[in-house]
Amino acid sequence: MSSPVRSVVTLGKALRRFRRNRRGSAAVEFALVAPAFFALLFAIIETALVFFAGQVLETGLQDTGRVIYTSNTPSQADFKQALCDRVAVLFTCSNLYVDVRSYSAGTAITITDPIDGSGNFTNNFVYQPPTNLDQTVVVRAFYQWPLVVTGLGYNIANIGRGTSNSKRLLASTNAFRPQ
Repeated sequence: MSSPVRSVVTLGKALRRFRRNRRGSAAVEFALVAPAFFALLFAIIETALVFFAGQVLETGLQDTGRVIYTSNTPSQADFKQALCDRVAVLFTCSNLYVDVRSYSAGTAITITDPIDGSGNFTNNFVYQPPTNLDQTVVVRAFYQWPLVVTGLGYNIANIGRGTSNSKRLLASTNAFRPQ
């Protein structure tokens, strides 16, 4: 049987040999840095997607709003479908909401926030196209964009923040007077 002194010496040699060996150090360093790197990478990608989706919604609403601008007033279902057709690359129609309101000349325009104080989305939208050419029309579109990276500590949600159903409300607004 070996003495305890000899096993301590053998253990010391093994530890020194392990400390001097540099093989695999890159893998260990990568394992330490990788979670933060990938979390940051996914957060950047998600933020870019949210901004890109916002631009797609903005452009789609501008193009669709021209239909009302040129006094060709479609029905609510036709207007929403025309908008949905323009943004179908990134969006599903079920989470797309449209609000069209007309205001008489000289009337104050009030726009309400669809997110209440508790962070819930309130759908109190109307479809009120213009009845004459001197009215100002405000066309708004909203989309609830689902977020993925919120569990990693990066949360840009403004609907359902802190829940497993976190979303970012994308909004676009156009105001014009028909011709």
